[in-house]
Amino acid sequence: MFVRVEQRHRQHLPWATIAIIAICVSVFLWLVSAPVDERVQLLRRWGTVPLTLFDSNALLAPQLLAPRAARLVTALFIHIDWLHLTGNLLFLMIFGLSAERALGAWRFLTLFLVGGALANLVGAFTLASANAPIVGSSGAVSAIVGAYFALFPRARLGLVLPLGLFLEFVRIPAPALIGFWILLQLLFTFVGPAFGAVVWWTHIAGFAIGILFALISRPAIARRLRR
Repeated sequence: MFVRVEQRHRQHLPWATIAIIAICVSVFLWLVSAPVDERVQLLRRWGTVPLTLFDSNALLAPQLLAPRAARLVTALFIHIDWLHLTGNLLFLMIFGLSAERALGAWRFLTLFLVGGALANLVGAFTLASANAPIVGSSGAVSAIVGAYFALFPRARLGLVLPLGLFLEFVRIPAPALIGFWILLQLLFTFVGPAFGAVVWWTHIAGFAIGILFALISRPAIARRLRR
């Protein structure tokens, strides 16, 4: 572990994490309230459609490529159902709050947006001929998890678990929880939707980007924590 967050420092409100969660929930409520036909159009309009993104006409015309590339970001805030939404936001809260305190809100937000967009790009590239939209913050959350792992490889996370009729507070090593998260992604890959393979490669890319981002940011994080 190369970064230690001193508890005596004043803790700032993790507004970036809160804002991301609020936007994702708001967009989801907006989508589920729309008629089915309109919902499908919204998913295609604001999600990342690999076939459209890598269309040869768009690649040769910047005025066409820019809006399509922007959907690598807008897709991060769109979720298909409650399971999709809560799964991503749960791990964002578990790892994001600590990661934001270490990275700082703006650096954390940059990692979420840029890391998520690049992860979506990798996912789109693996299915360049697919006409179904890629949506969800999975790649961005993977980047946050990767950054947390690089920053706090020996950390223990406190979780409240239902054990019988009672709620029990337990401390779990972060690598064990990350391993559980990886198993979930593998499960979603094989039992999820037809394009489940996108989830796995998007998560791999996001996780690697998060680790790299944390390593590059190490000097800046150390200076920030010394203030």
